[in-house]
Amino acid sequence: MASLYYSYVFSLALLGSLLASPVLCLAHHNNEKKHNVALFAFGDSLFDPGNNNYINTTTLLQANFWPYGESFFKDPTGRFCDGRIVPDFIAEFAKLPLIPGYFQAEQDGFINGVSFASGGAGSLPETYSGLVIDLKKQVQYFKNVAKQLKEKLGEKDSNKLLSSAVYMICIGSNDYLGPFITNSTILNTYTHEEYVDMVIGNIINAIKEIYMEGGRKFVIYSVSPLGCIPFSRALKIQQTNRTGCFKELQVLTEMHNKALPRKLINLEKTLQGFKYSYFDFFTAVNNAIDHPSRYGLKEAKTACCGSGPYRGLPSCGGERRQFKEYELCKDVGDYLFFDFVHPTEKFNQLTATLLWNGDPNFVRPYSVKSFFEHF
Repeated sequence: MASLYYSYVFSLALLGSLLASPVLCLAHHNNEKKHNVALFAFGDSLFDPGNNNYINTTTLLQANFWPYGESFFKDPTGRFCDGRIVPDFIAEFAKLPLIPGYFQAEQDGFINGVSFASGGAGSLPETYSGLVIDLKKQVQYFKNVAKQLKEKLGEKDSNKLLSSAVYMICIGSNDYLGPFITNSTILNTYTHEEYVDMVIGNIINAIKEIYMEGGRKFVIYSVSPLGCIPFSRALKIQQTNRTGCFKELQVLTEMHNKALPRKLINLEKTLQGFKYSYFDFFTAVNNAIDHPSRYGLKEAKTACCGSGPYRGLPSCGGERRQFKEYELCKDVGDYLFFDFVHPTEKFNQLTATLLWNGDPNFVRPYSVKSFFEHF
């Protein structure tokens, strides 16, 4: 009953009925001087605006070919989506320009923020090692930007920019998903508890390093229900000849999502001025899978683009990914997933709207909107 209730509340929020729902907000003083609040993004393919176009990697970890980008940009940008990703929508809501990737940004563009995200990246350096910008390297790039901002704006103004900025982090999925895609044995080296602790430990260390540079307001994603995405469903059929979610991935996901909020609560107690918005992305995606029609979707288990069962093979783009054939749906707006892992632009917009306005069942303790209103 409880899950059905939360699903109902979630659907109303996405459709706009609860867009004004109360959420714990930061105090806002009208007499404060208005200025843009910068947006910095860290993470994986859900946040990558095209950084992987500029590194030596594989086509599996790139999206700079058709049909990626078809719904909005018309040409592929490197975003792992048919159109815009969540940071694009958050920037739009905050009246910022689209946040460029680190390798695309001119120095003048740093004042509005930068995305360091990299498709395939994990919190562990072993995840797709040498083919991605892992979380530690992303934080190092951020430190380079912070240094350049101080040189350009001076100590006082750069400190103000960095302390008022919003820092979005979406990472961890590839640490769990990657070993199954690459047939790595790393999960056999540790207990599940040890492995999850390592993944979360690196995320917390990254947050602390950003905090040391002045970051105070963080938006942190949970991991999605990885066992139930098209790739995992296809993998289960391949390995067991049975349908349904892939149990081991789902267990790892649930362990991660149980431990991460506890760590964030501890950070809030120990780091002065640290504030966070935790997004229960797991529940958001899970509810849409279970009740697609409530969100204006017709298909939530099969991807729009791909091949094999549930179009769960990473074949979107065909020969660019070393596949001769792949399927592409007629109406991407009917789908939750665009390819074997990644949501469609439509679902990205729905979740960004939920994040922005906030709902205590999914976004806590602060709405993202409140982070941009408070200076």
